[in-house]
Amino acid sequence: MYPCRKRSSCGRKRMIPRRNKAVPHQQHIRYKACADMSDYPFHVMTKPVGPICNLDCKYCFYLEKENLYPNVSRWAMRPDVLESYIRQYIDAQPTDVIHFAWQGGEPTLLGVDFFRKMVELQKRYANGRKIENAFQTNGVLLDDVWGEFFAENKFLIGLSVDGPEHLHDAYRVDKRGKGSFQRVMAGMETLKRNGVSFNTLTTIHRANSQHPLEVYRFLREQGSGYMQFIPIVERKTAQTTSDGLTLVLPTFAAEAKVTEWSVEPTQFGRFLCAIFDEWVRHDVGRQFVQLFDVSLEMWFGQEASLCVFRRKCGQALAMEHGGDLYSCDHFVYPENRLGNIMEIPLEDLANSPQQKKFGEDKETTLPKYCLTCDVRFACNGECPKHRFLQTPDGESGLNYLCAGYKMFFHHVDPYMRFMADQLQREQAPANVMRWVAQEDAKKSANGKVGRNAMCLCGSGKKYKACCLRAEQSGPSAGQSRAAL
Repeated sequence: MYPCRKRSSCGRKRMIPRRNKAVPHQQHIRYKACADMSDYPFHVMTKPVGPICNLDCKYCFYLEKENLYPNVSRWAMRPDVLESYIRQYIDAQPTDVIHFAWQGGEPTLLGVDFFRKMVELQKRYANGRKIENAFQTNGVLLDDVWGEFFAENKFLIGLSVDGPEHLHDAYRVDKRGKGSFQRVMAGMETLKRNGVSFNTLTTIHRANSQHPLEVYRFLREQGSGYMQFIPIVERKTAQTTSDGLTLVLPTFAAEAKVTEWSVEPTQFGRFLCAIFDEWVRHDVGRQFVQLFDVSLEMWFGQEASLCVFRRKCGQALAMEHGGDLYSCDHFVYPENRLGNIMEIPLEDLANSPQQKKFGEDKETTLPKYCLTCDVRFACNGECPKHRFLQTPDGESGLNYLCAGYKMFFHHVDPYMRFMADQLQREQAPANVMRWVAQEDAKKSANGKVGRNAMCLCGSGKKYKACCLRAEQSGPSAGQSRAAL
């Protein structure tokens, strides 16, 4: 990190990185589940089966969106809507690579043939441009037919898994209340067997947030090279709204309480810090964690590629099965419906005054407490959906996860500084592991920690088998960035 030399009112060095565009984003950030939003006018999360799912995850905010369409009996996207969407979306993108994202509900419920037709339509309208598809699934229905299709068409799969069985099955159950873990693991093996590229998406909630290293090490052992950790935060009202919903917007005026499955803010911070401490000592350049990669972007002086940390949002929209376009996946509410692509062109809806205001509000509605925060450059208020607390001064709009993110961003500060400096020197950020091993060794020496004592990094290993070994065999200072 590159701080300016000013100090904030609390006496801390202000954590403001120096902007540097010398190293392009894609040269040093390998996480690849999402397109860099700065390169695209807008991105759409497409829900061809709407909220319909074969699981009944207790924390899912999207299942109740079925109530927004009380007269719908068939949830599959109609062929004319699919074709119109693909044509309009490709035409609206100014780039040579077009990224589609398919989600639900559970999109595999539509069957492979639906997506074979989708690929045919993409080829018809591509006009020489490259098409890439990302596909989020719970993995329950995956078999070799799906695996062969994904591999043949080079789909990138996002697989939802919340950790080992006792943590995954705490909330991710089927319609009978039975855990889904074993079926998800079978789906993962299908992807591996067919050579399909996949990432894991892990929601962080009240159950698994207490077990950060167990979650991280499990995912690592399963071969997940790319990890997303998504906090679960929802508020629920005792009375169902007129739209049939119980999980409400941050501006909901009546009484609403944080759900019992939502992650607690400080525990979320501890979760991230614990995983980061393991990653920064052992896995930099080998395991890619979305939040850590995005943090390095920000410490390097670039704007985040992840919408929740950008100054403004509004470029990541959501489309329902019938063509209704909404401002965001987390804002599928009647007041955030922009229109229908069968009636108004997709590009016009995405660039409408309503959507532009939605995106600008992320910045313009930040409370004063956030404007003077030393980690604002990294946080930017995070997702507007989570801004329902009051600041210490009584101003509305403070993010529920504020305490957790402050904890995390302060914790990673020295490590991000080091990695950003390595990038500036055109060296590998993975060199941080050698530096951390040296720093840990100094602490061990000062504390007279023996070779056979437990390592201070918290890995659970003996010092001689952990940070001492890393110090002795870590990457050289001259390691190239390509070694990442």
